[in-house]
Amino acid sequence: MATYKEIKGTQIEVLSSDPSNPVEGQVWYNSTSNVLKGSSLTTSGAWATGGSINTGRRAMGGAGTQTATLAFGGNSPGGTYYDNTESYNGTSWTEVNDLSTARGYAARAMLGTQTSALYFGGFTDPPPQTAKTESWNGTNWTEVNDLNTARYHLAGAGADSTSSLAFGGAPGSIDLTELWNGTNWTEVNDLTTGRQQMAGFGIATSAICATGDSGSRVSLTETWNGTNWTEVNNTNAVRSGAGSAGVDNTAGLIFGGFQSDPAGGNVGKTETWNGTNWTEDADLSGPVYYQQQSGAGTSTSAISFGGEGPSNQQRTATEEWTGAGATVTRTFTDS
Repeated sequence: MATYKEIKGTQIEVLSSDPSNPVEGQVWYNSTSNVLKGSSLTTSGAWATGGSINTGRRAMGGAGTQTATLAFGGNSPGGTYYDNTESYNGTSWTEVNDLSTARGYAARAMLGTQTSALYFGGFTDPPPQTAKTESWNGTNWTEVNDLNTARYHLAGAGADSTSSLAFGGAPGSIDLTELWNGTNWTEVNDLTTGRQQMAGFGIATSAICATGDSGSRVSLTETWNGTNWTEVNNTNAVRSGAGSAGVDNTAGLIFGGFQSDPAGGNVGKTETWNGTNWTEDADLSGPVYYQQQSGAGTSTSAISFGGEGPSNQQRTATEEWTGAGATVTRTFTDS
């Protein structure tokens, strides 16, 4: 029988800890845990339980990655609006400095990182909708220049606090798009279809707007190339209020939301986007509407937190997504 070295051309590595960035097919022996391990790629997506957020609420903003996330704002069905900000380290949430203005239903997007984020628009208490924009520097929120058009239930995209995109919103079904350059908002080309409560992800030059409500719930998807919006292939499920994740318009996912048909109500459905088509994938652990209004993460490593479950329950649950093609470590046994 051929040895491992004869097959692979090298001996199995002996390491005191698992490598931080293993490649597919790499095999090693962990001398601390005394187990044989290897690296492979996942073939399908899955959600797993993470640490619970401290304050259960829906319609939050969020930014960052699966292991370094920021959650801010939000509201409850009773009309309570929150200024709470919490930081996630991949295991637990910690309260940090609050927003300047408590609000919910603000931008639905991945709006930066854990140390450089933007929050704009939304609904305040007392109402109505606001044009306020706040910038996060890793420690504090600071009010900066307002949106040109006050609105709520809008979506957005952005890599950090210096470059973002705001689109759609309510009241009604707004089609306006605005671009943030780090100082001011400028109106740019409109959405093809005005709507609210949509999912958004990407950056200011490469974004996705999917699903939402334009008088009735839709499955429409539009892609932004930095200048114009273009209609592309629809999602499989018609819904509004979904969460999202993705770093540009070529790959991402949406999850949860509210579906009118066939059964109606909150859903846990997940769909992944490959730049051309949406594909149904593994569901969240349960139905959830208006979890964080942002996409913290990528198509293979994302996070969902908070939201509204059945019977208006304000969830504290966090779920972590590992998508198809992600690198995972496997432990080998002799059984």
